[in-house]
Amino acid sequence: MTSVGIVGSGAAGLTAAVALARRGFDVTVIGRGIKESNSYLAQAGVAFPILDGDSPKAHVLDTIKAGKYLNDEETVWSVISKASEAYAFLLSIGLEFETNETEGGHSFHRVFTVRNETGKHLMKVLYIAAKEAGVHFVEGIAEELAVREGRAYGIFLDGELLTFDATIIATGGFASLFKYTAGSPLNLGVLIGDSIMKGSPARDLEFVQFHPTGYIGKNGVFLVSEAVRGAGAKLVTENGERFVNELSTRDIVARAIYNQMKAGRRVFLDATDIEDFKKIFPQIYAFLRKDGIDPAKDLIPVSPIAHYTIGGIAVDLWYRTAIKNLYAVGEAMSNGFHGANRLASNSLLECLVSGLEVARTIAREGPRLGEIREIPYRFDSLGDVDTLREILWNHAGIVRSGSSLMDGLKRLDSVEADPRLKLLARGVLECALAREESRGAHYREDFPAMSKSFERSSFFDGRCRL
Repeated sequence: MTSVGIVGSGAAGLTAAVALARRGFDVTVIGRGIKESNSYLAQAGVAFPILDGDSPKAHVLDTIKAGKYLNDEETVWSVISKASEAYAFLLSIGLEFETNETEGGHSFHRVFTVRNETGKHLMKVLYIAAKEAGVHFVEGIAEELAVREGRAYGIFLDGELLTFDATIIATGGFASLFKYTAGSPLNLGVLIGDSIMKGSPARDLEFVQFHPTGYIGKNGVFLVSEAVRGAGAKLVTENGERFVNELSTRDIVARAIYNQMKAGRRVFLDATDIEDFKKIFPQIYAFLRKDGIDPAKDLIPVSPIAHYTIGGIAVDLWYRTAIKNLYAVGEAMSNGFHGANRLASNSLLECLVSGLEVARTIAREGPRLGEIREIPYRFDSLGDVDTLREILWNHAGIVRSGSSLMDGLKRLDSVEADPRLKLLARGVLECALAREESRGAHYREDFPAMSKSFERSSFFDGRCRL
């Protein structure tokens, strides 16, 4: 029986696990449990173009418009054309959506939600479906990929080699390599950097999406979902002045807030006109009340935070990496679906579609382990991660410049940290420096316009190629 190891227990990993186990594969998921994944934290929902009046074409056009025309059009069509299959898959495992909403950048109310804490409910049914399908779960964090001569043999866990015929990276992105993020602290991108170092290039690392309405409070950093703005909340300064269309795409709203804050003005979300806030947004209401904020009468202080990394391990349409028998799904990979800026709620759709599609790829290819020769275990320490976070936040944040990026690269040289994380951070800085334009989530104040000459993806294999 072909064995498959899936590193990561989020939506993409568990979808792949269920789909593979149902096909008779011996599947093992390595992770820290569903609550440690960013998928569990997802508030809003999943974008499905399946209602009367909507269409896959409309969803494709919205995705490409939001992505500032850097998207791989074939990939966009491939993902969105499989949305109805992904929706049917969720129904088959018992997920019931409650409503559908509009979010920034969407031309139709196609975002399907469950009490605006969709991720929690989605992950619960995925986990149950995986257990029922016979998926094995191993508690722990994979430290390193086992790769020799361009072929993957599995992963190292606690210094021991776990071998698999096929290995899937589903670890999420690397937003936690920035100082402020509401995502899982585990999402540093260790295996993304590891895969680059071992022969699988990354794609579009410069595109890091900052969520406009993060909340940095007494009890941690949280997201105030885009759906709150979709329900009518307004962004205002401390003087009560509105300054942006709240339903613009995330890059526009995040920069607008950043500019207000740079000018010395605090920014708030005014949700006082939303009736039944507690019922509609129970998760958000709970953490705000814990900090003493009542959204029915208080303004909510907000600030942009690193949220989603559009770049990742470069894969093809079938989620294959450049390393044989190594695949990547979800936020860990990049295939041009999001372009320069992810459209809201396309992330969970991508997780589901990539999980289902990679299962078909593995079933079709039938990967085999082959003879195992000695594979050394090389890495056992992450080093100074906090300094890396400071560098990326300060030098590759919401607004960038050539001088700031070069300063970040100089600072990076002196940091004592895991070489894989340093390599990943270098990829972000170098590709942001090479892209002398502003497009989507990448904004250069020294090159504020979008340039046709840069309408192409970047690739990083230790050197940025653009």
